[in-house]
Amino acid sequence: MAVETVPLGWDSPTVIVTMDEKRRLSVPEALAPAAPGDAFDARFDDEEDAIVFRRVKRGRSWVDVLKACPVPMDDLPPRSREYPRKRKL
Repeated sequence: MAVETVPLGWDSPTVIVTMDEKRRLSVPEALAPAAPGDAFDARFDDEEDAIVFRRVKRGRSWVDVLKACPVPMDDLPPRSREYPRKRKL
């Protein structure tokens, strides 16, 4: 009969993060590995009195964004080549 060893430590360690003068929070890398330039969606939950961060998927190409456009590019009106008129105020 084999006995499993339990690793010392938690799966989700408790970390207290302090806000600096510029209202920035620094999250330790061990808690949430991230790279500079990663984007996060931040929301405040009133019921839990907590800030929830979700990583925003990166690497979306402009072709995917164009395909998701609700209006086909052929249906858009042509751009005017005229200069804008000066309005009388």
